[in-house]
Amino acid sequence: MDRLIYTAMTGAKHVFMQQAGTANNLANASTVGFKAQEHRFRAVPVLGEAMPTRAFVVDASVSDVMDEGPLMFTGNNLDVAVNGKGWLAVQLPDGSEAYTRAGSLEVDVTGLLLTKSGYPLVGDGGPINVPPDNRVEIAPDGTVSVIPKFGTPNNASAIGRIKLVNPPEAALVRGADGLFRVNNGQPAARDDGVKLTAGTLEGSNVNVTDAMVNLISLSRQFEMQIKLLQTADTNAQRADQLLSLNA
Repeated sequence: MDRLIYTAMTGAKHVFMQQAGTANNLANASTVGFKAQEHRFRAVPVLGEAMPTRAFVVDASVSDVMDEGPLMFTGNNLDVAVNGKGWLAVQLPDGSEAYTRAGSLEVDVTGLLLTKSGYPLVGDGGPINVPPDNRVEIAPDGTVSVIPKFGTPNNASAIGRIKLVNPPEAALVRGADGLFRVNNGQPAARDDGVKLTAGTLEGSNVNVTDAMVNLISLSRQFEMQIKLLQTADTNAQRADQLLSLNA
């Protein structure tokens, strides 16, 4: 009887975790540059001399879906999308680097070029500072130029270049802040092959229809696991009754 309990109990637990992951994907279906996550399960035998036939379910891996999201034209010169593979490098408060594809940028009151989440973009010599009263233009190679709003028109001056990287996807890990980092803790090298498109944003790669169907399927699986536990309890009660009658 306990064989059924092991499988159903751990199955229900990890189905519930997968429901939470799918719900998180759905919640970020409209988040710029978001990458969906997938949970994969496997059965693992219980180790022990008395339990060679028992098995339970474990969450084998949580993988990130690196497919590209749809491109959305905005016309905003501070919006950029990465063409194909690649990432924008941002600087964290501790000075380390992280990577994102959320290219919705802004200039704060001090002139720093930031993501909407408040992380400065990494340039050739550190964060990129935009002089006041200038319009920003971003070239496909990440070069940031400014054009004065007053005075001589079309007089563009380059003030920096956004660091664009393309580390192996297997080497990237997602942090709790939603940013990706290289698993060895070292900054990724610049990749001149990564290009940007200005005036465009990359949407989330979450397929809402698939996620909704998956959520319904997981709900049914969870109900099935709970019913198995209830069945195991009912069978145990009936067995106790039979043993009592025989006694």
